[in-house]
Amino acid sequence: MCVGLPMQVIAPAPGQTLPAGWVRVAGRGEERAVDTALVGACAPGEWVLVFLDRVQERLDARRAAEIDATLDLVAGAMGGRLATDAAAAFALPSAMDAAALAALTGAPAPALSPLSSTNTELP
Repeated sequence: MCVGLPMQVIAPAPGQTLPAGWVRVAGRGEERAVDTALVGACAPGEWVLVFLDRVQERLDARRAAEIDATLDLVAGAMGGRLATDAAAAFALPSAMDAAALAALTGAPAPALSPLSSTNTELP
């Protein structure tokens, strides 16, 4: 399974030089060098989403923690260590209404349809 990992940009190790457009990151128990061509220069302390050794997007610390918690839930479920009544410590997209999903993805809020739950009269 291929999954993006939330990682934090760190300073290179003493004496380590990285090619232009690459930074050192740490997260989920590992460190690696990754390419930043898709997002531009990154500074130590920034959170990024890494997929196949490339930064796919910048994250804020809260979103990085949400993704990390989700990956912990997936790892637990795959390893049989997750109780069936375990709950995420954040709102899962499947529990969000259309407006919340739009806000999460940056899309415009959907217009109410004539038959939406908040407008029960027929047009």
